[in-house]
Amino acid sequence: MKTAITSALAAGLLAATATAAAPAAAANVEIEAEGPVIELGVYESITAEPDIVTVGAGVTTEAATAVEAMRQNADAMTRVIDRIKALGVKEKDIQTTGINLSPRYDYDRENRKQVFRGYTVSNRVSVKLREIEGTGDALDALVAAGATDISGPNFGLDDDTQAKDAARERAIERAGERARAYAAMLGYDEVRVLQINESIQGRGPAPASAMRAMDAESISVSATPVQPGMVETGVSIAITYELVDDEAED
Repeated sequence: MKTAITSALAAGLLAATATAAAPAAAANVEIEAEGPVIELGVYESITAEPDIVTVGAGVTTEAATAVEAMRQNADAMTRVIDRIKALGVKEKDIQTTGINLSPRYDYDRENRKQVFRGYTVSNRVSVKLREIEGTGDALDALVAAGATDISGPNFGLDDDTQAKDAARERAIERAGERARAYAAMLGYDEVRVLQINESIQGRGPAPASAMRAMDAESISVSATPVQPGMVETGVSIAITYELVDDEAED
């Protein structure tokens, strides 16, 4: 997996003597600081080649009665799901995301009133594909099976643990370098970690690859071209350091 690292860092100096405390959501651990305290905020992100892609497939049907609309929709969605499974997608990677039944009306301009025309049923599933090179063929197959609307693709990492660990390690390294630089500027020899807080960033695409609706009739006979690009995941770390002298540590 190819990766690249980007970073951002912000700093702030506090009073000469301070006490560092954990955020309210976490258990409070307070460490007395005898020297000046510096707080650094570091963001590190990893860009990597995606290894999964999520697409949405939906079926919409209309009928005079709610029962008939639901029946027709169930039959149509069953064909779509069977086609998805035929592509090698496991059941755990297929998830129903919404079923909607609603009355359908037309507006009678002559009589200026709504006219009941029947019922509309829509059913959508989210599908996770683990062979992203076949995304275009999969989209075409879904439409051929009866899907009336397609959304996506949305690329990502199935397991971003290693990527986040790499970003985390780099963030701590960058923060330490900056903290020691501040210490040297102010005449101190070293720094001591008082507190670390972390927030996890999303695994969105880089650049962003927003979910987009695709008109079924616009799908060409040839495989739909799909470019996975790169996706991004990262961590944001806030570290509080105390500036110390070597003598103070002895």
